[in-house]
Amino acid sequence: MRACCRGHHVRGEARIAERIALLKTGVPVTGDGGVIVPALLATRTLVAELRVGLASIERYDEAIVKVVKAHPDAASFSRLPGAGPTFVPRLLAALGRDRSRYLDAASAQQYRGIAPLTAHSGNSTWVHWRLACSSCLRQSIVEGAGLSVRDTVWAEAFYRQQRDKGKGHHVAIRALAFKWLRILYRCWHDREPYDDAAYLFALRKRNSSLLTYIAELPTGIN
Repeated sequence: MRACCRGHHVRGEARIAERIALLKTGVPVTGDGGVIVPALLATRTLVAELRVGLASIERYDEAIVKVVKAHPDAASFSRLPGAGPTFVPRLLAALGRDRSRYLDAASAQQYRGIAPLTAHSGNSTWVHWRLACSSCLRQSIVEGAGLSVRDTVWAEAFYRQQRDKGKGHHVAIRALAFKWLRILYRCWHDREPYDDAAYLFALRKRNSSLLTYIAELPTGIN
């Protein structure tokens, strides 16, 4: 029990001791074999299924590692902020290898559901989340954008700017994902690795409003 608690990040000895004491003083709900034996058999079956599933996941992980190592864009994608062994394969799969598939960045944004959809009905107009897309591919881009907030100064600045505009957390991350996918598309299309310094230089060149937010961050640029 102690090993189980520590394995699940429960470090307080008092709390662990309390739980062990509760187990020792616990009263069984029933002693009926007609209830207990089928429950034990069902539990053993589920445990066996979990072990098969975990072994399958390991085989998938090993295959993914091999595919990523052989992928021609792997080195470029590995340089993206927040991109590690989990997200590099997801981002590679999200963009694919066929560079003639999309006319421009907007096409890639629409296909992945990152670009919002504007709907009209009579005199009403509203913008909503695009539903006709692969939610898995979209989630890869959105989650990658969320991770970039902690690793990229301009991404953190953009997120704060969106929150200051009154946007909620998820809306701000989706807006950042929209921006990131344009950058990813350009790097992928041109076969050029992402360069954070080059992007910051571009922000300075066009005197972006993000510069004010970047300057206010502890890790802001000069």
